[in-house]
Amino acid sequence: QVQLVESGGGLVQAGESLTLSCAASGRTFSNYAMGWFRQAPGKEREFVAAISWTGGGTRYVDLVKGRFTISRANAAITVYLQMNSLKPEDTAVYYCAESRYGYPDLDPGAYDYWGQGTQVTVSS
Repeated sequence: QVQLVESGGGLVQAGESLTLSCAASGRTFSNYAMGWFRQAPGKEREFVAAISWTGGGTRYVDLVKGRFTISRANAAITVYLQMNSLKPEDTAVYYCAESRYGYPDLDPGAYDYWGQGTQVTVSS
């Protein structure tokens, strides 16, 4: 049974930074790509970033390119999302997910396991 536990969310002001962490357990973490998604109130869940099983490949939604960085530490079985220059429109519940593939995918259907989410609120 795979478990993903996010942490690091909170309330910040516009322009500030946060780093989200996602700790995984239950299967060989290093074999699978990981992703971050978010869901704002009244909106559908959307892709934010993903990283390949090696960490050598990443993908981002255009809205966060240049501001967010996804990384992973396979030895620590953890994936991170460094978020800089936060904007009020980044406010959402952020979810990490583990893919069934090794390459980073934008499609939530490629992900087998999901965390419970962590709230990020950015005030203006």
